[in-house]
Amino acid sequence: MSEDYYERLVDEDALAAYLEDHLGSVDDYAVERHEEGHSNETLYVTWGDQDLVIRRPPPGETADTAHDVLREYRVTNALVETDVPVPEPLLACEDHDVIGSDFYVMEQLEGDVLRLEEPDRFADPASRERIGEELVDTLASIHDVDYEAVGLGEFGHPEGYTERQVERWGQQLMWAFDVTVEEREVPALYEVGSWLQEHCPEEHPHTLVHGDYKLDNVMYGPDESPELVGVFDWEMATLGDPRADLGWMLSYWRDAKDPEPTVPELTATFMEREGYPTRRELVDRWEAGTGYEFEHERFYRALAVYKLAALGEMFFRRYLEGNSDDPMYPKMEDRVPALANRAMRIIEGDEPL
Repeated sequence: MSEDYYERLVDEDALAAYLEDHLGSVDDYAVERHEEGHSNETLYVTWGDQDLVIRRPPPGETADTAHDVLREYRVTNALVETDVPVPEPLLACEDHDVIGSDFYVMEQLEGDVLRLEEPDRFADPASRERIGEELVDTLASIHDVDYEAVGLGEFGHPEGYTERQVERWGQQLMWAFDVTVEEREVPALYEVGSWLQEHCPEEHPHTLVHGDYKLDNVMYGPDESPELVGVFDWEMATLGDPRADLGWMLSYWRDAKDPEPTVPELTATFMEREGYPTRRELVDRWEAGTGYEFEHERFYRALAVYKLAALGEMFFRRYLEGNSDDPMYPKMEDRVPALANRAMRIIEGDEPL
């Protein structure tokens, strides 16, 4: 990471002054950027004997709703007393004079985020099965939240959510295409978008939805047995269609029968090993836990991959404009067309559940 980019992310002196005002004076202070994320920026902060995490959007122009960190703060604050495990949010700041953007501060949890490999202590069939069960059970618990009771009754408009998702992600693509079309075009995404519009379910259950629920957005605690201790990255959360959450989670989950990943740099394959539940088993468990059926599964899975492609194209635009130094972003020139082809395979039944 360039020093210039880091300075665009955080003014350490201004941040220290803000934290001192709200949390008191300390002798030990350090800031470190978390390198794994590809959307909002995450900073680890040592503040005396407290380990904190700061979430802020990337610098530069962003699409309208893609990086709303204060939305994250609001939903996690509402969920602290529920069955959904979240890190405790501590502070929210709208004053851009501090670090140049909205941001919020939360506690740092202890454990492992399973990105491209499983921890050695979980490398057995029983632990692997539990990883999948904890993942889908926690998703079911999100969909079971009484959002009115926890103060999120005005958090979104669940009616018509799925139709709006198709429209919104199409708009995000158009935002990205304004710049990326100069490099190359992705005509298959227009075809996918048209199919999604034609096959969008007219009705769906109304629940709290995470919007980005997947294995590497949760943390398992440090114990020998897998226990999911935190759900992160709530920037896309709203009230909407739980089946969209499930389809998104499944788009990242690998079965042993699957073709090669379309985005190998971001695709974990360890869940192909013995013990991990299949996608079908995860769906069955979610249906049993929520009482909902995963109807229109090709639509929801294709929508998930369409959204992945839109995100990739937005990343590619930011790279072209010089608003990110993430080495993943330039690779989207080829990865987005591959995602478009994957969405078409799902639509045509060539990549079954």
